[in-house]
Amino acid sequence: MPAIELTPAQRKEKRGEAHHLDPVVMIGADGLTPAIVKETDAALKAHGLIKVRMFSDDRTTREAALAQLSDELNAAPVQHIGKLLVLWRPLPRKAAVEREDRKPGPRTVKIVSFSKSGTHRPTVKKVKVFGNERVTAGGQIKRAKSRTTSVKKKAQQD
Repeated sequence: MPAIELTPAQRKEKRGEAHHLDPVVMIGADGLTPAIVKETDAALKAHGLIKVRMFSDDRTTREAALAQLSDELNAAPVQHIGKLLVLWRPLPRKAAVEREDRKPGPRTVKIVSFSKSGTHRPTVKKVKVFGNERVTAGGQIKRAKSRTTSVKKKAQQD
């Protein structure tokens, strides 16, 4: 019995997503070997939803292979059609590396400029803004400068 059970609606959705996929793993005359199971596990970790092509003519062998793969890899069997097997397992979460010395990266900002006549659509422009830049009220990008202080204040700080 596989660890992941899909509802019919979820299975239908996964079948639709897998329709355009090409087989990632090929099972030959040797059947399910430990190397095939390892490769299927790696493909599930990378893609989540995969197709497996099995070159066996025996339907019961293909069904047994689908059941064995789904049990060993904790995957959900999505579809078995002909010599194609479709398996799904949710992708593992990637651990975010937190570095304290790292500053935030560039961000994408939308600049909307409205037309002078009210009948035309506004133009939307996506711009990448770096950490030392800012967007003005007029939609221009300016480099952020350190705030200037007066000569008297500089003298007081020294």
